[in-house]
Amino acid sequence: QVRLVESGGGSVQAGGSLNLSCVASGNTNSITCMGWFRQAPGKEREGVATIDSNGGISVAESVEGRFTISEDNTKNILYLQMNSLKPEDTAVYYCAEDRCLLGRARWLRSAESDTWGQGTQVTVSR
Repeated sequence: QVRLVESGGGSVQAGGSLNLSCVASGNTNSITCMGWFRQAPGKEREGVATIDSNGGISVAESVEGRFTISEDNTKNILYLQMNSLKPEDTAVYYCAEDRCLLGRARWLRSAESDTWGQGTQVTVSR
């Protein structure tokens, strides 16, 4: 079993930056894909960015060019660097891991996962 703990959320003004972190513990050798998802009030959860065991990356169009997903495999940490933040980026951001048997891009679109972190709030004001 894998446990995920996010950190790094907060409140920023539009145009600002935040860097989210997610520490994975437990049976980390079983992880195939990791990713970031978000859920805004009154909206369904959506994929932000995913990364597979080969380092391949998929990014949602809404954040492409502004958000960067990366990982430190030696420390089992997943990152999400968020730049040029917009008010519409306001949401609870979740870290997730999955076998992504259909690939990281399909997983990004599905926004479903085997394991989720507790979430971290990101609020962007005008």
